Amino acid sequence: MADRLSTMDSSFLYLEAPNTPMHVGSLTLFQEQPGVFDHESLVALIRDRIAYVPRYRQRLREVPGRLAHPVWVDDERFDVTYHVRRSALPAPGTIEQLHDLVARIMSRPLDRRHPLWEVYLVEGVQGNRFALLSKTHQAMVDGVTAVDIGEVILEESDQVRGAPVSTWRPAREPSTVELVAGALGDAVAHPTTLVDAVRSSVDNARQAVGDAMATVLAATRSPEPNPLNVPVGQQRRFDTVDLRLVDLKEVRRQRGGTITDVVLALVAGAMRSWLLSRGDAVPQDAVIRTLVPMSVAGGDGSISLVDAFTLDLPIGEPDPIIRLQRITFDTTRYGESARPIGAKAMVGIVGFAPPTLHTLGARVGSSLSQRSFSLTVTNVPGPQTPLYAGGARMLSAYPIIPLAPRHALSIGVTSYDGGVFLGLNADRDALTDLPVITQGLVDALVELRDSRRPPAVRHLSVAD
Repeated sequence: MADRLSTMDSSFLYLEAPNTPMHVGSLTLFQEQPGVFDHESLVALIRDRIAYVPRYRQRLREVPGRLAHPVWVDDERFDVTYHVRRSALPAPGTIEQLHDLVARIMSRPLDRRHPLWEVYLVEGVQGNRFALLSKTHQAMVDGVTAVDIGEVILEESDQVRGAPVSTWRPAREPSTVELVAGALGDAVAHPTTLVDAVRSSVDNARQAVGDAMATVLAATRSPEPNPLNVPVGQQRRFDTVDLRLVDLKEVRRQRGGTITDVVLALVAGAMRSWLLSRGDAVPQDAVIRTLVPMSVAGGDGSISLVDAFTLDLPIGEPDPIIRLQRITFDTTRYGESARPIGAKAMVGIVGFAPPTLHTLGARVGSSLSQRSFSLTVTNVPGPQTPLYAGGARMLSAYPIIPLAPRHALSIGVTSYDGGVFLGLNADRDALTDLPVITQGLVDALVELRDSRRPPAVRHLSVAD
């Protein structure tokens, strides 16, 4: 029997538009070592490891008449080289050039005729580095039946471990008659499934799904108007910030709160600086309502689910220490009463969990009413020891969180091997001044820690 998409997974397809593609990305930088890693090595690595993520060899098949949600079917013409691509930066290969390439690639929707993922090897990055850029549709990754491809290509040693012997043969694709029969069978067993599927095919499906999901946060008021709540175009800007985890820990030691509280205080300070730089009024009671998806540890210490809450970042507060104290108070209060929203259990995930957790965080944001918040900030802690892909050492990892309609900015944060790495995905036209925000994040950390000893903002090398 074909594996049918859930209502939530299907909603990411129904609500997708050319200006708001619903794929999550990850940009990782590696130290280049001659003869250790190239495009052929990446293709071979993914071909070997894809057995761990069989969803990545499946594509979507629509049910005639939309009598039910689409199903996953094995791609009989699956070609890993279609999905694993190669690019290179022109000399000198600056980080700014890499950001431009990432923005262009992430702006393009995935082709639904193929499995919904791509990985790019980007060569020629300044400093003897190369990058891996991944794109995975939110409909694919639920943390249980499928995880992000980044989970299986990274390992804790520079010695490449063996892969399972591949015996995969694509299953026969169901016929049209079988698809219809399966849809009718599911409708008898689960009558509401047919209603949901039919609703998705009418012209007002987008509004219907949005109204239904709005009830999740019905008790919250709409966010105050701000320059983030604008129509989103098809093109993106991307920028990154590198911080040191020890600096955030020092702020936590001096001022209290958690690392997540400190990150949110940095975002609040950066957004305040950005608005002031534009000449916008920032009254003392001004806030930016922010969705904060968070990974939550289960009883045995494993990451078991993704939780989310909305938080009013106090951007009108001029004192950075008071901003942090207010955020800490609110996150503590939410932590005592928050409940899981829209994400499945993640028991048993191994490897580099942040890519999957960021995807689940993005799924939470995409499943909620977009009128309930203005900004999404995902923060996922990663391992504090080096990781490798095909023997090459990973230096940094930047999440790329998709934009929702009328949401011009999203921020993903990951800590890894002593660094804290932020990826900022923005609408190209709405945030022509995105560097002001990235600099504001750095300045906000200086404010909170010690303005006489600013943190180093750079891309980490192997020597670090």
